Amino acid sequence: MASQNYYDPADLKKFGNITQWSKELGEKFFEYYGKVFEEGALSAREKSLIALAVAHTEMCPYCIDAYSKDGLQRGITKEEMMEAVHVGAAIKSGASLVHGVMMMNKVNKLEM
Repeated sequence: MASQNYYDPADLKKFGNITQWSKELGEKFFEYYGKVFEEGALSAREKSLIALAVAHTEMCPYCIDAYSKDGLQRGITKEEMMEAVHVGAAIKSGASLVHGVMMMNKVNKLEM
């Protein structure tokens, strides 16, 4: 039976398959991705929370699944996860609203 949704959670396990149609670029992406998530100035736990917040602002169900699981495995609490999601939402909404200044500038010029 065909999936009722475009999103299929089983596809997350197939992410590595992107190298099949573009081996060099796919491998470079995964090398970069792996390097980004190594411990550095930020801990893996902090990076997981950031990834979870960004996953929500980007509305990527695959990333939300992956980083919800990753966060739980790193001991991140439900409260910390939700707070990170709210931080992402606040930045996303603020970024949308601040563009209102551009609209206000344009309207003010048009009214002259």
